[in-house]
Amino acid sequence: MATKYKGYTGRVAKVDLTSGKITDYEVSDEDRELYLGGRYLSTKILMDELTPGIDPLSEDNILIVMTAPLTGTNAPSSSRYDISAKSPSTGMIGHSNSGGSFGIYLKRCGFDALMVTGKAAAPVYLYVSEDKIEIKKAGDLWGMNTEEAQEKMISLHGKGGTMSIGPAGENLVKYATIASQERMHGRTGMGTVMGSKKLKGMIAVGNKTIELAQPEEYKSYIKKWIQQLKQHPATGEMAPRLGTAGFLTALSMKNALPTKNFSSGTFKDAYMIGGERLADEFLKKNSGCLSCPIRCGRVVELDGKDIKGPEYEILCLLGSNMLINDMEAIIRWNYETDLLGVDAISVGTVIGFAAELNEKGLWKNGIEFGKKDNISDVIRSIAYREGMGNDLAEGVRFLKNKYGGKDFAPEVKGLEIPAYEPRGAVGHALGYATANRGACHLDGGYMIYFEATGPVVLNQYHWRSKPSWVVLDQNLLSAISAGGNCLFTAWTFVPGVAYKVPGSKVMSSMLTGILTHTWYLISLTVRAPAWLLKFHLPLLPHTKAIKMATGMKFDYGKYMAVGARGYTLERLFNIREGLTKEQDSLPERFTRELQNPGNKKSRVPLQKMLPGYYKLRGWDRNGVPTRRTLKKLKINVSSQARE
Repeated sequence: MATKYKGYTGRVAKVDLTSGKITDYEVSDEDRELYLGGRYLSTKILMDELTPGIDPLSEDNILIVMTAPLTGTNAPSSSRYDISAKSPSTGMIGHSNSGGSFGIYLKRCGFDALMVTGKAAAPVYLYVSEDKIEIKKAGDLWGMNTEEAQEKMISLHGKGGTMSIGPAGENLVKYATIASQERMHGRTGMGTVMGSKKLKGMIAVGNKTIELAQPEEYKSYIKKWIQQLKQHPATGEMAPRLGTAGFLTALSMKNALPTKNFSSGTFKDAYMIGGERLADEFLKKNSGCLSCPIRCGRVVELDGKDIKGPEYEILCLLGSNMLINDMEAIIRWNYETDLLGVDAISVGTVIGFAAELNEKGLWKNGIEFGKKDNISDVIRSIAYREGMGNDLAEGVRFLKNKYGGKDFAPEVKGLEIPAYEPRGAVGHALGYATANRGACHLDGGYMIYFEATGPVVLNQYHWRSKPSWVVLDQNLLSAISAGGNCLFTAWTFVPGVAYKVPGSKVMSSMLTGILTHTWYLISLTVRAPAWLLKFHLPLLPHTKAIKMATGMKFDYGKYMAVGARGYTLERLFNIREGLTKEQDSLPERFTRELQNPGNKKSRVPLQKMLPGYYKLRGWDRNGVPTRRTLKKLKINVSSQARE
């Protein structure tokens, strides 16, 4: 198998765990041009290979580990790779992106991707070396936590990229994760799919060189890109100093911090669990993914051991969302979820929902707001499906169907809502409702940056402007992911000078008004054909890097087309699995209840925003892509479209 493009190895391996057979899977250069890599190239394979309606936990599901053209090329923040399958959490497209080193080492072994099918008769792991894959027995690894299992594989095979599930994946917790070093593939239950296949983990050990189309020019360009990131206020100052935890206090001030199971957006003790306190009192040093100059990771100490510190999501969801202000306790819970292989976002949202069910007398479970002495036990019970943990392990959608609480159940399409209160940012709320993998702040477009945390923000309640901004952000961020970069590299899309504006209330207010009310220009940009956008933007170095690395004819227009194309392809996958527009929804707590009784705009006008969103995407009023749209995007799945 070969490809005319550099940056890729040209090989995708298919591993059948049932038969033990390992073969090559053909990927065309046309598909590389259309989808680049990551989640989108994986979705194309799943559309081609999966039979509609299969059980996500059956041996018929396919787990795809997919790199991208920039993975392992020394581009900044390019250790990213994707794991995709049909999701056991949602029954729709599932994917999870991580910055562990496995993707880099996989390419150094000579493979762009692994497709895992079937189911092993007994626990196994995959050992990938240069141009070779072996299925190894993992009986002694089964039962280990994610840290122990990865250390064991390294002791057997030497230094390399590793990934592993923990007890949660083995016990088929619906939101089980896959750990890659200390980074987590957290969302949509990809660890659950691995567990269903009796696949404990993988290790890749190789040192092949990844060929580039313009190696010298590329090397020089990457140096300039790294400097750009280091000099930008967001990626050179804010992220290294505070990490993602730096958002917490700002979100509380903007009424966008989930508090007491998303019933409020402000937590009076936000500073006690915020990034500033984490940095001042607990941070030992920074860390980061391989090839990342941003270094936003936190290293803290627990029981005399240096460990990965908590990210924003768990600080909120097991902090303010549970009315808990104990930083030390959250640091411990964060480490426990990683070792057990449980998604910190889903577990925090599940526990918060269970606390309100308990408070309202719908399910007496012993979980209470403000009560912290049993949280570790609850997390462990989930991972091992013990007692009430067996119900909690199924997720919010299962709990609301069994115990009630539908109106305040924080989930969309079966995926638990992340740590942003939708009523405090209605564009972000639209992203939750329309994200293809279910409620997701990243797939949804991360509009919270433009509505609450960024230097210059949009009016957070102005609904008419939001569909165009959401589509633009969704397309851009998903294209960045498909190319192989961390989404934080998108922060430089906002010029550094904008970070000086908040010092002037007059200028800040003026720019907010301008950005909010020129949404129609964003709509024109979204609708513009790729051939009108044949240029590279200095604030978005990704497009030129892909061109130099691969040799593709590439530019900003083609980049945004990748985002729009892949997003629509994922929509088609979901429709094939039974999705209807009724599932582009939010719990009634967000659409009917005012977050602030004194502010009539503090609820989400979702039904006002959806028609404009569908129109911009080229979908009909039922959210189904039209034939015209599929032709424009070069998607050859015409049987899924309507006129």
